[in-house]
Amino acid sequence: MKGFNLRHLINQDSNLLRLFIMLFVVFTIMSAVKPHLFLKSDNFISMAYQFPEYGVLSIAMMLSMLTGGVDLSIVGVSNLSGILTAIMLSKMIPQDAAPGYILFMIILAVLMALAVGTLCGLFNGFVISKIGVPAILATLGSMQLFTGIALVLTNGRIVTGIPIMYSNLGNTAVWGILPVPLILYILSAIVISILLSKTSFGLELYMMGTNPTASRFSGINNTKVTMLTYMTSGILAAVAGLIVVARTNSAKADFGTSYTLQTVLISLLGGVNPNGGFGTVAGVTVAILILQFLSSGFNMFPSISNFIKDLIWGLVLILVMVFNYYSNKYAQKRAISKRSKEFAQKTM
Repeated sequence: MKGFNLRHLINQDSNLLRLFIMLFVVFTIMSAVKPHLFLKSDNFISMAYQFPEYGVLSIAMMLSMLTGGVDLSIVGVSNLSGILTAIMLSKMIPQDAAPGYILFMIILAVLMALAVGTLCGLFNGFVISKIGVPAILATLGSMQLFTGIALVLTNGRIVTGIPIMYSNLGNTAVWGILPVPLILYILSAIVISILLSKTSFGLELYMMGTNPTASRFSGINNTKVTMLTYMTSGILAAVAGLIVVARTNSAKADFGTSYTLQTVLISLLGGVNPNGGFGTVAGVTVAILILQFLSSGFNMFPSISNFIKDLIWGLVLILVMVFNYYSNKYAQKRAISKRSKEFAQKTM
């Protein structure tokens, strides 16, 4: 069995080298500007607890973008799943309940959340692949639908009263060094990476994203692939919701309103082609670390508010899209020029 091979990853995704350079530059700048704060172990521990929730959402966004679409509903699915979990755990567990009963209810709540994420994802996939609604419009509508259901369930209030046994999962580190949310992110990343690189579904997804017409003529069931992709995206969104509830010990319908923008930014920065057909979990993971380092650095400056951070993320998103557009255009020109030279040599 082959171990971790960085050179192999970079050969598979040339964008990774650029991302690692960016990661090194951002880390160096933040370390130089605020070394007494940024380099503290407490800061890295805090980051390890913070990024898994939107990291899992970023992988969900990546999957939808591989189809050539986008899933704007992931935050809504995450919040709805989290709220239903919080309601179940806070309303159906007596204060004097035995640990065994609490554990049983936690397992049921987790399974329910995953089922909700699955159904929400299948709903998106059905509207997109069967009815033919463009992904951006379908998921924009379902985002409002899922958020509306969450608001009706909570009347706009925060759901609290989560059992300590569950909240400990979001605030505990295995062996004192590995936060449970980080472990969940790593497991999610590994599973999706294997799904994309080692299964027929992954190959079909990349082929469909590259050219849906050609994939259809080659015998690929585009409808099935789209349904499975958005279903998986919904499951990942539910996992993110479970992490949020455990970490914050609460749930609310408007949590993570900026996460949609961040996940799109992370996906594009990570090298995912918005037109579909290309993107890797490794690229998205490095992009997550870059944005987390930046966000952590911004938090060290009291003058930089959340509103300013949203402005910065928006500007970075535009810059990344412009850069990707021109770099792809340049790559296409080089490819065409190379093919023209090869053709000219063959005809001489």
